[in-house]
Amino acid sequence: MCVRTTLDIDAELMEEAVRLSGKRTKAAAVEEALAEYVRLRREEALLGLRGRLRLEEDWRELREAEIGE
Repeated sequence: MCVRTTLDIDAELMEEAVRLSGKRTKAAAVEEALAEYVRLRREEALLGLRGRLRLEEDWRELREAEIGE
């Protein structure tokens, strides 16, 4: 699902984001930036749980099994 929206974004910031992303369109660059922002925030939330959870399995083994599938 796509959402059409209008944003006021600094022109120089947008140009740099498009250039750094290597994307062909502003929309693609913004979408990539938003996805990265969400990923980083989720990662921060998980890191905030450090020491609060007890995992029985070794996370590296789980990751390798996930990648191997």
